This record gives sequence, structure tokens and C-alpha cells, in this order.
Amino acid sequence: MAGSQDFAADPRNADLKIYVNGALVPRSEAKVSVFDAGFVLGDGVWEGLRLHKGALLFLEAHLERLYTGLAAIELDIGLSREALTSEIRRTLTANGMEHGAHLRLMVTRGEKAAANQDPRNWLGKPTIVITAEYKEPSPEIAARGLSLFTSSIRCTPAEMFDMRLNSHSRLNLITALLEAIRAGADEAVMLDPGGHVSSCNSTNLFWVKGERLRTSTGAFCFNGVTRGSVISLCKANGIPVEQGHFAPADLQAADEAFVTGTFGGLTPVRQVDGHVLPTAPPGPVTARLRGLYEALKDAQAA
Repeated sequence: MAGSQDFAADPRNADLKIYVNGALVPRSEAKVSVFDAGFVLGDGVWEGLRLHKGALLFLEAHLERLYTGLAAIELDIGLSREALTSEIRRTLTANGMEHGAHLRLMVTRGEKAAANQDPRNWLGKPTIVITAEYKEPSPEIAARGLSLFTSSIRCTPAEMFDMRLNSHSRLNLITALLEAIRAGADEAVMLDPGGHVSSCNSTNLFWVKGERLRTSTGAFCFNGVTRGSVISLCKANGIPVEQGHFAPADLQAADEAFVTGTFGGLTPVRQVDGHVLPTAPPGPVTARLRGLYEALKDAQAA
């Protein structure tokens, strides 16, 4: 079993340089303090990026989400978007990367005077790490399709813990995934506080009923860049898409389904809670949208 983030090992990744606070260091030397707020508390935000034919896909949308998250946790990293973009590209140049890479941009509150929760005890310098690895989505997963299991762990409203914030703290999502793994599934479906389908533990979720694509309202799920691209592609290409409150039974009775994420793009689903979907993955709507999304990626790189 493997989820939508599964990938094959690439030997080129052994010798890559990692960006740590302005320095480009070998993988074995990429370290942060045990007093770092990200390590101690998960106090930080992050972004995943794809390098496709020389282009950092949907970069402005990712930076907007990152800086919105930084503002939400009142963390000034001292770099403009342009300066941070230059550091990302410096990392890619140092590794000779032009295509097929997945980047993780991580920003934490940095080292603290003591291992405690109070943000006033930080030493005033954030930690910025950029990893860039050769990683491509597994073609086997795309052909086989994912098995999903509905977890008892719920997505939370913004006033409790905002799911739209790409926080380093992911324990609730990991707990949901562990529950799905114990059930023999690949990923977890998570419901909102009202019991409606919200998202998966690391991806956003879409399914097809008849001619219509369905997904959650977006109020309790990840603020997914790929999710936004899919909704825009539907509207531009005459594919009916409905955002709303849907019961788990509606998802279980879907004709086809897929999940979305920066790394995997659109990954088909084959079954939900033991209900095998009637259309073998990828279904016709999924296949069409996968083609449209690949064309959109190529257009970004043109």
C-alpha cells in the first residue's frame, strides 16, 4: 500500500545540496537546533513546489499562501517574495536541476532560548530550509488508483485550527492516516464538524456523480493550489463542478473520484470504505482533467 505521495528512490538525491539559512550544505550536514521552534512545537509553515521543464509551477499562488500563513502566525522572515524566490532558484542552480524535482520550503520561528511554547522566547532569527529532490509521482499508483477510508478524525474550523494554514503541526492528519492504514487503505477521508466530506489527510478530494464533479465547500479543507486549478479548469472547459456539503454515502456511491496535490497532481481513486467505484481508474472525467492539468503545467513552462 502507498498513498498519493509515493515515489521511487532516485540515486541523484544522495549528493544534493540543502539550503539552510542561506548556506547550501550536503544532505548529511543539513541540521537545525533541537531548540528550533519547528522541532519543539511545529511552530512554522511550509510550501511544496514542483519544478517542471524549468518552471516552478504556480509559484505566485504558493508564495501567496506561504506569506499569508506567515502573517497569520506573526512571523517576519526578513525576505521579500522576490528575495525568497532568488534563494529557491539558487538552490536549484546549485543542484543543476531543471525538471522533475519536488521542493519543500520550510520556515519556522527558529531557535528559542528554551524548549517551551511562548513565542516571546525565540532568539529573533527564523529558520529557512529548502529541500529540492528528484521525485516523480508513482505511475503505478495512478494506474491502480487509491483506496480511501473515512477516518474518525475530523477537520477543524478556522477558530479551532485553520486547515487552510500549511502548518508544520500535522499530528491530527497523521493520526487520521494511521487509522486508514490500519484499515488497509492508502489514505484517509476526513469529514468536517458537520459530518460532511471535507478532504483527505494530505490531499483534496473530488468525485463524479453523473456528469457533475463534486467537492467540499472549501471551508474546512486545505487551501490547495492544485484544487484551485482543477476548479478553474472545470469552469473554463464546461465541466460542471459543485462545491457543497455532501454526506459520506454520496462519496461512496461515486462513479469515479480523484485526489489533488502539488506532488501527485490528480491521482485516481479506485475504492472508498470498501466500495469499489464502478469506473476503473482513471475514469473519463478524471482522465480529461488530468490531460487539461498537464497542458496547464506545460503552459506555465512555455
